Amino acid sequence: MKPQLPDDLNATVDIPPFKPARLVAVVLALLLGISLWLKWYTGAVSMPRYCQNPYETVQYLEKVLREKTPARDQSRRPYIIAAKLIYLIPQLSNESIEDYLQRVQIRIAEQCR
Repeated sequence: MKPQLPDDLNATVDIPPFKPARLVAVVLALLLGISLWLKWYTGAVSMPRYCQNPYETVQYLEKVLREKTPARDQSRRPYIIAAKLIYLIPQLSNESIEDYLQRVQIRIAEQCR
């Protein structure tokens, strides 16, 4: 004797239609949320780290930009910390290193007020 399935399982399943607008809205909301969170994180957590000694940080950043091996035999940590500024405040196309460093210094000063 063959086992019988309940009537509920033999019924056809109605699959709701795919709605791409809802998916697109969710993805856009996620991207916007991540962007806003990153902007907050940069201002509230990342940039205040550079307020302790902004002039020295800009000097380290200049060495990172100009020299192939800026740390040489010294500790690499301050150079790595300064290099993070390259991602937080990207250099504009056609912007000289001097202008970029000045803009970074101004941005740090604004953040540290």
